Amino acid sequence: MQRVQQGDMVEVIAGKDKGLRGEVVRVLVNKNRVIVNGVNILKRHRKARPAPGGQQIPAQIIEFEAPLHLSNVMLVCPTSGERTRVGFRFTEDGRKVRYSKKSGSIIE
Repeated sequence: MQRVQQGDMVEVIAGKDKGLRGEVVRVLVNKNRVIVNGVNILKRHRKARPAPGGQQIPAQIIEFEAPLHLSNVMLVCPTSGERTRVGFRFTEDGRKVRYSKKSGSIIE
């Protein structure tokens, strides 16, 4: 079980976008990175290129969200709205769940 999962609200704690919040779009588990909606926007210039059917795709500038390292984001507690560390607990029925170390509430 990951500390940060897809759909969580996180806050950037280091880098050029420090202080920004956004929702996790994707977690890259093998690389320890997350893609956050609206954060760490990069631009790529693409050359004009031929397309199928004899058409031509024009040159363009593409903006996209680049991955951030997991250590540069912190989970935002859904109950208090503050950034918090994440811990793990077992419930009475034996399920492993995440919880907010600041407020003590369970994160679903």
